[in-house]
Amino acid sequence: MADYLSVVYDPKDKPYTDYPEKLANYLFKAFEMKVGMKILEPGCGRGEFLRAFKNLGMEASGLDISEETRKLLNEDEIDLSVCDVESETGLPFSDNYFDVIYSKSFLEHLNNPGAFLEEANRVLKPGGLFLCLVPDWESQYKIFYDDVTHKTPFTKVALSQILKINNFEKTKVYKFRQLPIVWKYPILNYFCAAISPFIPVRVENKFLRWSRELMLIGSAYKSTQKDPL
Repeated sequence: MADYLSVVYDPKDKPYTDYPEKLANYLFKAFEMKVGMKILEPGCGRGEFLRAFKNLGMEASGLDISEETRKLLNEDEIDLSVCDVESETGLPFSDNYFDVIYSKSFLEHLNNPGAFLEEANRVLKPGGLFLCLVPDWESQYKIFYDDVTHKTPFTKVALSQILKINNFEKTKVYKFRQLPIVWKYPILNYFCAAISPFIPVRVENKFLRWSRELMLIGSAYKSTQKDPL
């Protein structure tokens, strides 16, 4: 069977761009990350975001189910574990280890995202940041299953609930456009919203596509309170 990276992320269909670097820079500043923080990216795939966070001075670690990831990250100083995050053994890290756990387009691929979030809470340091981006079901439901590896759709309400259920605090979920120009000029969100009903579902142009398709950003923190004995 073909490896998912070679099919879903074939460079011919999804070429390498500077977008991961731009998004990593935006998130680094928006969520007040710091140089020297330990960051874990489960489902790191081609490693583009990990490289960007590493270049910002963070200590980067990655997890992925694909052996192809080893080849792609072979020359990078990134700690990589190839494993199934949904296995009964859990994540291969000690308690209270990471400052940040970041993922993009990952949670929706899990059969049981709650079990992963429980493990994520375990390996985060008290006060550590859990940050994820997932497709917004309300704007992407017509194309969500174009990716055959998608398993669990999320709405804004559902993502907030699952973070709270797994004992994260200061939970915040909001809709997000993947257009860097909108991050710089938020007023353009109104323009994108106005044209989105007229944009075809599977349009090729990225500006038009990302004007229509929204992501959800979910952020939450591990409690600093000790569990009762």
